[in-house]
Amino acid sequence: MSKSNLILNNEIIEDQWTLVTIPVSEDTVVRKQAGKVVLFKLTGEVIHTPEQIASTEIPAKGKVLLPLSVWIAHKDALADRLSKGEIAVWLDTHEPLELLAEQQADLNVFPLISVHVERFADGRIFSIGNLLRTRYGFKNELRAFGDVLRDQLFFLKRCGFNSYLIRADRSAEDALASLKDFTEPYQGAVDINQPVWRRVHRGSN
Repeated sequence: MSKSNLILNNEIIEDQWTLVTIPVSEDTVVRKQAGKVVLFKLTGEVIHTPEQIASTEIPAKGKVLLPLSVWIAHKDALADRLSKGEIAVWLDTHEPLELLAEQQADLNVFPLISVHVERFADGRIFSIGNLLRTRYGFKNELRAFGDVLRDQLFFLKRCGFNSYLIRADRSAEDALASLKDFTEPYQGAVDINQPVWRRVHRGSN
């Protein structure tokens, strides 16, 4: 059995979910702007065709982690499996959360929502985690996967993530240790909503 790179609630566990991805088109065009390759997709940009979405194979059994667009296309047929806790969704950082909320008012029907970060420098994942926990009230497992590195975990946790699938070429044990890099965060955030000066009371000299 291969070594797991999944961290959930401060421990390394085996992944119970089957990740489904949309087939890549052979006609993928290199995107350029001002003569340079564009590395980050624009928020709201549509990158998959209806044909690609329709051709995506969904396992008939087990816990399945589906791309947001695939779940939307098949949501009625998957309603029973969703009610049994077998369906979760993942979205890319360029996909607007409003699209998910429009399709499902109560996001807590999903046992897991996962956010894929294509390149570690894409900071939108932090805002997405924050919004899922605060504006949309999501309380279940919130996972970051893709180009997820050790140095990001502490800050992803601050934004509401409690699950991290570490990049395959990195150590999950080393990444797990990074969650203790700082013992007392200064700012308030999703995980600890009050700043340190409200949490720590120092006696007068």
